[in-house]
Amino acid sequence: MSPIDTGGRTGGDGGDGGGESGGGTGGKDGGDSGAPGLDQLREELGAVDRELLELVARRLDLSSAIGAYKRQSGISTRDYGQERDVVERARAAARALGVSPDVAEEMVLLLIRSSLTVQEREGVVQAGAGTGRRVLVIGGAGKMGRWFVRFLSSQGFTVEIADPVGRLAGHVSHGDWRAVELDHDIVVVAAPLRASAAILEELATRPPRGLVFDIGSLKSPLRAGLLALRAAGARVTSVHPMFGPDTELLSGRHVLFIDLGHPDATREARELFASTMAITPEMDLESHDRLIAYVLGLSHALNIAFFTALAESGEAAPFLAKLSSTTFDAQLDVASRVAGDSPNLYFEIQSLNDYGGESLAALLYAVERVRSVVRAGDEKGFVSLMERGRAYLSGRPSGGDAPP
Repeated sequence: MSPIDTGGRTGGDGGDGGGESGGGTGGKDGGDSGAPGLDQLREELGAVDRELLELVARRLDLSSAIGAYKRQSGISTRDYGQERDVVERARAAARALGVSPDVAEEMVLLLIRSSLTVQEREGVVQAGAGTGRRVLVIGGAGKMGRWFVRFLSSQGFTVEIADPVGRLAGHVSHGDWRAVELDHDIVVVAAPLRASAAILEELATRPPRGLVFDIGSLKSPLRAGLLALRAAGARVTSVHPMFGPDTELLSGRHVLFIDLGHPDATREARELFASTMAITPEMDLESHDRLIAYVLGLSHALNIAFFTALAESGEAAPFLAKLSSTTFDAQLDVASRVAGDSPNLYFEIQSLNDYGGESLAALLYAVERVRSVVRAGDEKGFVSLMERGRAYLSGRPSGGDAPP
């Protein structure tokens, strides 16, 4: 879908597929040819864009009504079979209209995600699990802390924050959680890992009466505090949202739950996400970090190694971009997102995981395997590596968005 045209762009971004920064023939009024001028064509393009957006708004209204019907009827919000039918109809219609089926599919998938976001958000609000109950988010001014503030507020919880970094408009804000009477129904620890470890241990000396959970990416550095809270009799569990703070739609996203021996606490935490379409697996404390060493540690390390090799290659990035391939572009896109994220958080994920060395050693060994078969001219060995990888990846379920 073309962006709305303002009639004044000069960057030549291809928004209308016709080089609208122009400047050659056509001019303002199209000369004496009687053909419409560039400004008129742009106005028509803008009118079409508005019609498209009006149709999108109408579609979202219909999606909202469908979502309400599903909730009243107890029907699951997401129907993958229906989504497939919608995409196939769009591709068929595109072919009949002389439009690229791939463009139609991409557009329809975007519309489906928008509709699901509306339905999920309204479902969370309607569920109203909070009904005025109070939550304290320690670290609520941080990025993921703010996400949980929004998420829990939408469910009807009265959310307070405690964060020395600053206040959050519309919420009671405390500079230091230690000065707060911990009589909340839920206490969420959303601080950085090292800070969370200290907070959990200190909370164990004055265990809150309500549910307590952290949202750390790793549990190794939090183990002592979590177990101390359990020993103190707190209703404690541990949560790992496998997505970033800009996430709106939870469909296909994973929220991991780590039971610490208090199944009622874990169940209560899971119920907070019951009205969403998130995938909510449960695991034990040690399994979490062993698996995360590969899911996060390995993938982060691979991308850090990729952009480090490029940065130290001596080749200029703009020149490489001119020679890029589909695979290179895809890898560069992921690596760019990694490079733009918090280096301190990524260092914690690498250095604080008790199982982190295992995945880094596996990466080092794998690179050396590739290097050795190439240097030896061992085509059979290289093919074997490719075939083994293909067999392994063929068993991976598809669907859903990858977590950050």
